[in-house]
Amino acid sequence: MLPTRSRTDAAVDRFDWLSVAFLLGAVLLCYYLVPLFSLVAAQPPGAVLDRLRTPVVVSAATTSLTAALASAAVATAFGLPLAYWLARTDGRVETLVTAVVLLPLVLPPIVSGMVLLTVVGPGTLLGGLAAAGGVSLTRSFAGVVLAQTFVASPFVVVTAKAAFEGVDRSLEYASRSLGKSRLATFRRVTLPLAWPGILAGITLAFARAIGEFGATIMLAYYPRTMPVQIWVSFTTLGLENAFPVAVILVGVAVATLIVLDALGTNPLE
Repeated sequence: MLPTRSRTDAAVDRFDWLSVAFLLGAVLLCYYLVPLFSLVAAQPPGAVLDRLRTPVVVSAATTSLTAALASAAVATAFGLPLAYWLARTDGRVETLVTAVVLLPLVLPPIVSGMVLLTVVGPGTLLGGLAAAGGVSLTRSFAGVVLAQTFVASPFVVVTAKAAFEGVDRSLEYASRSLGKSRLATFRRVTLPLAWPGILAGITLAFARAIGEFGATIMLAYYPRTMPVQIWVSFTTLGLENAFPVAVILVGVAVATLIVLDALGTNPLE
């Protein structure tokens, strides 16, 4: 004989817990969206456009965009081989290397800048050698790229690793059985199949690099990037003067989401 259900159980079933979950989550969604809408609507579009044309803002935007492109390129050139190795390796070494890759993601950005200064700062061996060769690794464009690459490159490695792991290994085995080398198999089989995920990682790395502040301000206050310019404008001239560059960064973030949606890739899966 089946047990009878109590009136309390029936009442619980009638209660729409899914709607309650959405209402609770909507509070957090509003916390995300309201400040963004407030930022965009805080000033007339004409005033924002006028400030976007000022030399300081143009210089900061140019530095950020070019440095982020360079950082994404460096992260891709060195991150893809590492991601492929991690995806095809098992054991404690793979676990340890993955932990090292993830370290820049959990370090506070200011600490990341301090760590980099101990390696490439003016008083270090590497920094001194570079300076002797006429290249400054701090307070320079190279310093910006170094800072951005440190904090953004893990996105390429982690996302590309997941993309490589998603490729059916039997296709690689079939290619190798036909006499193709590992490199040829990688170029013709693995890379094309994993490319959407890889491109998602590169996009995330670019967006993270262009928004980097903490490590950059420690390593290369000049030339100013957009986040550094926002801070300078806010501390010296007030919140209104920081709006134009902030709007650009919001636009980059939205564009990143559009690209990821077009790729049909969720980097967190």
